[in-house]
Amino acid sequence: MRAVLAEDLFLLRDGLVRLLESYDIEVVTAVDNGPALLRALVEEKPDVAVVDVRLPPSFTDEGLRAALEARRQVPGLPVLVLSQYVEQLYARELLADGSGGIGYLLKDRVFDPDEFIDAVRRVAGGGTALDPEVVSRLFAKDVHREGPLSRLTPREKEVLSLMAEGRSNAAIAERLVITERAVIKHTSNVFAKLDLPPSEADNRRVLAVLAYLR
Repeated sequence: MRAVLAEDLFLLRDGLVRLLESYDIEVVTAVDNGPALLRALVEEKPDVAVVDVRLPPSFTDEGLRAALEARRQVPGLPVLVLSQYVEQLYARELLADGSGGIGYLLKDRVFDPDEFIDAVRRVAGGGTALDPEVVSRLFAKDVHREGPLSRLTPREKEVLSLMAEGRSNAAIAERLVITERAVIKHTSNVFAKLDLPPSEADNRRVLAVLAYLR
């Protein structure tokens, strides 16, 4: 797997390179600013990009903007964004095109190498990896509104939250200590209540749910 990395702090960038390469993920380019990131993504067309939201020269959302522009030029380019804080707008913008290969994690997740690498691989495979804190913020904003989401039972909301993180049926079953058959039943109920067509493709169903949350 080939990756492009964007992080302006040298020590963290070097640490991420070492971490990725220790899991057989080749970092073909590591950059520290937005313009260089855009060039690298368009030229290299990596299997995945790991991008800090805040990069020079603006130190605002330069990394996110470069990643979004790269996805416009290279449709479907997998991007995993890292952020110090939860910014709901960033998550919504990343999901706006309705395609897969998107992740948004808080930087703290990097300190759990297995979890971080799992997210990188899910995104590279066209899946979705949203930080649980990001998902909970999205739900907190929408859950009290009148509409389809208010129809869900507490268990269905738990299943939907884990789906939004990109978890498989097996992973959801393990997390909630229920059977996969029960997960499938809850998933079907979620789609029915949200007026969304059920799908066996985990990525498509997650994106459909997140499209609703937007």
